[in-house]
Amino acid sequence: MKTIFIYALVLLTTCFGYSQSTMSLQECYEGLNTNYPLVKQRAILDSQKEAELSAITAKTLPQFNLNAQATYQSDVTEVPLPNTGIEPLNNDQYRATLTANQLIFNGGKIKATQGLQNIATDRKKQEVEVNLYQLKQRVNQLYFSILLIDDQTVLLNVREQQLQSKLKEVKSGIENGVLLPTSDKVIEAELLKILQQKQEAVNNKSKLITSLSALIGVSISAETEFQKPLVSMNESSELNRPELGLYSLQKQEIEQQQNLLSKSLVPELNGFATGGYGNPGLNMLKNDFTSYYIVGLKLNWNVFDWNGNKKQRQALDYSKELIDNQEEVFKLNTNTALNEQLKEIETLENTIDIDQQLMVLQQEVVATSESQLKHGVITTSEYVTELTKLHETENVFNQHKTQLELAKANYNILKGDTK
Repeated sequence: MKTIFIYALVLLTTCFGYSQSTMSLQECYEGLNTNYPLVKQRAILDSQKEAELSAITAKTLPQFNLNAQATYQSDVTEVPLPNTGIEPLNNDQYRATLTANQLIFNGGKIKATQGLQNIATDRKKQEVEVNLYQLKQRVNQLYFSILLIDDQTVLLNVREQQLQSKLKEVKSGIENGVLLPTSDKVIEAELLKILQQKQEAVNNKSKLITSLSALIGVSISAETEFQKPLVSMNESSELNRPELGLYSLQKQEIEQQQNLLSKSLVPELNGFATGGYGNPGLNMLKNDFTSYYIVGLKLNWNVFDWNGNKKQRQALDYSKELIDNQEEVFKLNTNTALNEQLKEIETLENTIDIDQQLMVLQQEVVATSESQLKHGVITTSEYVTELTKLHETENVFNQHKTQLELAKANYNILKGDTK
């Protein structure tokens, strides 16, 4: 019986023990990269590329064309010589042909077209990565907003416990005639305010969790513990944004387009074979249904295009220059934003130092007020006022600490360092 109980306990632990009880910022990033609907485009683009490459490869295989026609002509060719014995052709004529064309040489156009398709797909997939990456700042905002509410809730609980404890002392003082009969009402009113603030915090956190859950595609319960990240920064590293990869692929795509254009100047050689059956056949002097065939080579070469090809490649050079300019502007704007973010981080660090000093001073004031309240020197309202100031100071301190980590996380997002 004991063995069965232990087995059942292990089974329950296996089934229910691995629910999402904690959540980290990195897990949110991973959920976004895995579950956001935009991610489906990766597989779609791969499938599209395979279909396009198959269609391009098919051009290297023999191409078959079937043609059939029946005509009636108002006049036909005749031999105007007497006693030749050549029967004139019929006015109604019939012909059916099957032609096979085989590409022999086209200067590498097929390979260049396949290369262009590969790069175009890589560029489209990189656009997906850019769009996903830009959502990470939204993840940061939601995640750290939840942490701020958690900090606020912890402080509210601590303050509630302090006031509950103080309420007992005040009621005891009222019973002993040391304090005024209404002294406890001030604390009870403050406890109601705390209850109201806690309810607002629960509602706000629920909204944020719903938004974050939808964004990363992970079910998150209200009981989930959100871990506070200790964000590290590497100020010396180079920019590693996906936009830079996109600019590079855009330029590669243009270069491949130029390569394909240059291939269009190369002559194209095809072999062909045609088999036919009709009346007349190849022998126009024979008025009868006959079969026939033709085999040969065909050369196509655009010898002179009025520099159209050259001008197209020049236009693509200008497109590359535009992309270079866009990349330069992006780097400038990003580095400017990084410098602003560093200033914000420095300001928050200095502010936190001052917050700590303010908390120490306010704790001393509250300790003095508590002693004065016990001896009836000050009223309950005055004590609650000082305790509220301490609570606000602690709340601001925690907010600034969380804002500092958010600023660091946003710095890493701007830098392209989210690992």
